Amino acid sequence: MSTYTGFTAEERAAMKEHAQQAKKDARRTPRAAKEAEAERDLLAKIAALPDHDRVMAERVHALVTANAPTLTPKLWYGMPAYALDGKIVCFFQNRDKFKARYATLGFNDPANLDAGAMWPTSYALTEMTPEVEDRIAALLRQSVG
Repeated sequence: MSTYTGFTAEERAAMKEHAQQAKKDARRTPRAAKEAEAERDLLAKIAALPDHDRVMAERVHALVTANAPTLTPKLWYGMPAYALDGKIVCFFQNRDKFKARYATLGFNDPANLDAGAMWPTSYALTEMTPEVEDRIAALLRQSVG
């Protein structure tokens, strides 16, 4: 017997944010203006995050910019994300987004992280240490390599 009652409030909010962002993206015209506005939106979203996630999201953004400059920032379901040719390669999900106990750095199919028959596509983030930053930088370089 299933007790499924539909999407959670957080899931519905994420879908609504995605629909709003898609409409906004469709209205943008020149590519350079589109990318600049998308980055402003992403940075505003990061700035609005709670302190515990904002610091990590800022570091992720800096790491993407330094290690995978071909990725373009954009919002994806209301989360900071980075795309290559319009396809989301990676994203940062703050822990409050779906009431999780940790933030997540996730990678989608376009990321070149293949390693045999099985490999991780998301990573829990609880704090940024030099070792964590080095690992993220390596994953980013591999994802676009």
